[in-house]
Amino acid sequence: MQQNQLKGPLYVVPKKSFILRFIYNQFLIILGSVLAAFGYVVFQVPFQIAAGGVSGLAIIINEYTGLTVGMLYLILNIPLLVLGYYQLGGLKFLLSTINSVVVFSLASDVFVRILPLYMKVYPISQDLLLNCIYAGVSVGLGAGIIYRAGGSMGGTSIPARILQKHTGFPLSQSFLYTDIIVIVLAGFVFSWEKSMLALLTLLLCGMASDFVLEGVSQVRIAWIITDNPKVMSRTLMTELQRGVSMWQMTGAYSDTERTMLYCTVRRSQVSDLKFLVSSIDPKAFLVIGTAQQAWGGTGFTNLKSPSGR
Repeated sequence: MQQNQLKGPLYVVPKKSFILRFIYNQFLIILGSVLAAFGYVVFQVPFQIAAGGVSGLAIIINEYTGLTVGMLYLILNIPLLVLGYYQLGGLKFLLSTINSVVVFSLASDVFVRILPLYMKVYPISQDLLLNCIYAGVSVGLGAGIIYRAGGSMGGTSIPARILQKHTGFPLSQSFLYTDIIVIVLAGFVFSWEKSMLALLTLLLCGMASDFVLEGVSQVRIAWIITDNPKVMSRTLMTELQRGVSMWQMTGAYSDTERTMLYCTVRRSQVSDLKFLVSSIDPKAFLVIGTAQQAWGGTGFTNLKSPSGR
C-alpha cells in the first residue's frame, strides 16, 4: 500500500528514537555474534562439525588451505552480502550484516588463539554428541539475538531469510534447505558420522534461533486498545505494511467507549509493532497472540497463488 493512498494523521517517530534504537540493535548484534563465535570455536571447529552455511564451508576449506576460519568466513560472505543488499533492506540490512560478519570473523579467530591458552580444559569435552548439541544451542541463541535485532549472520542465512520473507517458512526449515549441500560435502571430506552430527547441530541451531525470535508459529495477532486509533492505524499500515481493522467497544468496568485495532504481522515484526505502539500511545493496551498461518490480506500470501492453495 502506497503512503499517498492513506488518509489521516501520521505519527512520525522522532529521529532520536530511531538512532537510539539503531545503536541498541547494533549492540545486540555484536553480543549475538560473539556468543555464536564462541559456540562455533569451542564446539564445532575442533571436531570439524561443519553444520552447513559459510561457517561450515570455512571449516572444510580450512582443512586444505590452513587459512583461519574467521578469515574464510569473511571472504566467502562478500558475494552474499551483495545479494542481501538488494533483497533484505538495502543499506540498513547491509550495515547490520557487515557488523555481524566482521564481529563473528574477528571473534572466531581471537577465540581460536586465546581459548586454548586460558582455558584449563580445551576442548571442554571429547564427546561428539555433546559438542554437536551445545554447538546448535549456543550458535542458535546467538543467531536468534542477531535476527531479533534486525541483523543477519550473513552466509547462507541470507538466502534463508529471503526464503522466509517470500514463503513464511520458519527459519529452521529455511536453514535446512540452504545448508544441506554443505553438510553433504562435509560427509565426503570428513566422515558421514560427523555429517550426521552436523545435521543435528543445524536443526538445533534453527530451533534455538526460532525460540529467540519468539515462538514457532509464523504470524502474530495483535489487539490494540488506544485513544489514538486513527494515528495508530495509519502509522502501522505505513511502517509495517500490514492491514489494520478497527471497531468500537465499551469497557465493562469503566463503561466508556474505546476503539480496538486488529492487526496481523510476521513474528519478526513484533518488536517493531511494540516500538510503534508504545511511541504513539504509551497508555495503550496491547495483546499479542499466536497464529499458525495467515493468507490473503495486506502483506500476506494471496489465497489464489500456488502456495496459498
